[in-house]
Amino acid sequence: MQNETVEGEAILTQVRDAREKLRRELAKVIVGQETIIEEIILALLSQGHVLITGVPGLGKTLLVKTLAQAFSLSFKRIQFTPDLMPADIFGADVFEEDAATGRRQFRFIPGPVFAHMVLADEINRTPPKTQAALLEGMGEGQVTVSGRTMHLEAPFFVLATQNPIELEGTYPLPEAQLDRFLLNVVMDYLPEADEIKMVGATTSPDKPNAEPVFSREEVLRLQELVRAVPVSEHVISYAVRLSAATRPGNSATSESIRDKIKWGAGSRASQALVLAGKARALLEGRYNVAIEDIHELAFPVLRHRIIPNFHAEAEGVSSDDIIRDVLRSVRE
Repeated sequence: MQNETVEGEAILTQVRDAREKLRRELAKVIVGQETIIEEIILALLSQGHVLITGVPGLGKTLLVKTLAQAFSLSFKRIQFTPDLMPADIFGADVFEEDAATGRRQFRFIPGPVFAHMVLADEINRTPPKTQAALLEGMGEGQVTVSGRTMHLEAPFFVLATQNPIELEGTYPLPEAQLDRFLLNVVMDYLPEADEIKMVGATTSPDKPNAEPVFSREEVLRLQELVRAVPVSEHVISYAVRLSAATRPGNSATSESIRDKIKWGAGSRASQALVLAGKARALLEGRYNVAIEDIHELAFPVLRHRIIPNFHAEAEGVSSDDIIRDVLRSVRE
């Protein structure tokens, strides 16, 4: 028992040290956005996927590419457009002839989905058929091409972006598909001081790169460790009660909240709160999940799973406003 305790402390110390090194490496390339970076890392270690909401020009591609470098993972970017087809994501069979033997055969050319980290840029600009094709890989860890099932090498991590200001000609993700994203993070403008620093760094001749901090094998090991982090029944109860408090049909939901919600968070939200809470505890060097972890993750976990009704939208009430009310109403 004592040996297990010593080994556990050693692992936590290694994770804490690696986290600090990771911060230093990312800071070479990325200015600010600490909260966004932490939430993305939590989702990766929780084996989930992330929906990033933010206007163009905030450095989302650079951020994801730098994270892939730091975690020693392959990276691909897909620019979603109205004419994008599932084959453009998965790949396709190409009929070719061997010049030496004259033999003809089909050869599969893998698409950009065959990478560890995939940036699905402006996912709401492509039709539902193509959106659903990517979601198969997200949900099952595999894709189906010409009747053949092909597994995606772990870790497989999708970061999809949405532009919140241009909605004309887009295909908003339905609620059932939004629910497949573990977290929805909001990327905002940098503070003035950070933007000055960023502009100076990105317009200079120097192009710093982040050095690898974790290997692919270490990422897989961390994902296993996250699952093993213990969580008390009290903390699980709090996560479940938070999710339940967003459901208009729940008797425990306060009337003020019920009057603002068209649709609330399902059971997958409770799972996401606990799983991401485990990852947060591990990164902070704790081998147990606290109420604080669940509380801090409420916004990225719940904001895309709560649909305000017409009256709330007319009054300018957002899902974040509703989450604040829920956090105040649910007893810890």
